[in-house]
Amino acid sequence: MTLDSIDQNDPTQSHQHCAVVDDLSAGHRLDQVAAKLFAEFSRSRLQQWIKTGELLVDGAPKSVDHRLKGGEELVICAAQTREGEWVAQPMILDIIHQDADIIVLNKPIGLVVHPAPGNWDGTLLNGLLYQFPQLREVPRVGIVHRLDKDTSGLMVVAKTLQAHAALVAQLQARTVKREYEALVYGRVTSSGMVDRPIGRHPKARTKMAVIESGKQAVTHYAVIQRYGHCSHLRVQLETGRTHQIRVHMAHIRHPLVGDAVYGGRAVSRPASGAASDDIVQGFPRQALHAAALGLDHPQTGKAQRWCAPLPADFGELLRALDAADNR
Repeated sequence: MTLDSIDQNDPTQSHQHCAVVDDLSAGHRLDQVAAKLFAEFSRSRLQQWIKTGELLVDGAPKSVDHRLKGGEELVICAAQTREGEWVAQPMILDIIHQDADIIVLNKPIGLVVHPAPGNWDGTLLNGLLYQFPQLREVPRVGIVHRLDKDTSGLMVVAKTLQAHAALVAQLQARTVKREYEALVYGRVTSSGMVDRPIGRHPKARTKMAVIESGKQAVTHYAVIQRYGHCSHLRVQLETGRTHQIRVHMAHIRHPLVGDAVYGGRAVSRPASGAASDDIVQGFPRQALHAAALGLDHPQTGKAQRWCAPLPADFGELLRALDAADNR
């Protein structure tokens, strides 16, 4: 397998790989064999190249489900436009771990992860490009999962194509362990699970909702401590849908404290008259923090886990609630 050199000044990446199909792969689909031979690329990317004729079998285009006989030569000759000519901007990043393959960082409150309308710069992506310019050659600058602007905590970023493909595969296989801490309204009595599909809200297109036509979403939660009419939870994601924790907790009538989008009028917020009421109502963002991240290292396969402490405002909120309860 060979890879031609890439011109760093060219706005496209030129991928040229070749490999020979072994006899053990005879009878298997082209996309399945390509995923095995070109593991540095995601299966969806390889399927796209097959469909566009940029991945050839003995010099000829074939369908995704073409059955191989063994001995064929597969060649990728694809000019892939970069994800975006984003601007590199200096930014202080709280990097928990980094090596040749991955970066694990603690995202602060208020930082948007990826450029979008209204936030074309000043995002985590811009800061990553400044500190790691080689990430231009990785899909989405190595970002394989996101956190909302006002959610703090741990994220992993791939530094190579191989690491990117491996992390995407782990996320799809649901083997990445993501653990959050959340403060929600109401007294949650016991541990539980929400297994309800999530999709785009049928009326408010900027929001997500539990809808039958949505994608499967599974959230596990357990009580850490109860404060008056609030509960401090440990939440684990089995899937990774947009706004999943926020949507699921609102669905079971325990919306996140401070969530202006999903904690609105549909959910009653009992006022107990306690000092903790004002403390909770004044919290300016959703009380959600990605506290722990576990995955298999994409190069070594070794299981690794990282933790990040609660940000100052979340910690102060819990201490204030504890003090109010003990008055």
